[in-house]
Amino acid sequence: MRPDKGDYAEYYQKYIDLVQGDDIFRILVEQNMESQNILNSFSESKGAYRYAEGKWTVKEVIGHMMDIERIFAYRALCIARGEKQPLPGMDQNIYAAKGNFNKRQLFDLNYEFRLLRESNILLFGGFDKSVLQNRGNASGYDVTVLALMFMTAGHEKHHLNILTERYM
Repeated sequence: MRPDKGDYAEYYQKYIDLVQGDDIFRILVEQNMESQNILNSFSESKGAYRYAEGKWTVKEVIGHMMDIERIFAYRALCIARGEKQPLPGMDQNIYAAKGNFNKRQLFDLNYEFRLLRESNILLFGGFDKSVLQNRGNASGYDVTVLALMFMTAGHEKHHLNILTERYM
C-alpha cells in the first residue's frame, strides 16, 4: 500500500517517487542494509569532505538524515497515537549547524544511524494497520502515518543518491 496524493504536502512528492514498491516495512529494512554499505564506504578522512563551498560535509549529511528520520518518526508516532495538535516544522540548516556532527567520529554517526533506523522499523512495525491512514498536521500540512513512513524512506534515498553521486 502506498500513500495517495493528498496524504502529504506536494513538496514531498520527490521523496515518495524515489521509493520503489508498496511494502514499506520491507523497503525500510532493505534500505537500512544498503545505507550502511554506502555510509561505511566513507573513510574517516572523507567525513569532513564537502563537494562545494557552502554544502554540507559527509558527516553533516548523515546528521541531517538522522535529524529528519527522528522528526518523521516522531510525527508518525504522534499521529498514530491520535494527536490532534499541529506538529511544528523545523529549519534543516539551523539543525545541521547546531548538530556538531563534524566533531564526531564518522563510525559513530553511521552506527547511530543504523540503530535509529532499526528502532524506527520496530516502532513502525508496532503500528496497527488501521492507524496507517490516520491524518494529522505537521509543518502546516496534512499528512498520514503511511505517508510519513514513505517520506522517511524517500528522504534517505534522496541523500544516499547525493552521497554516491557527489561525495564519492
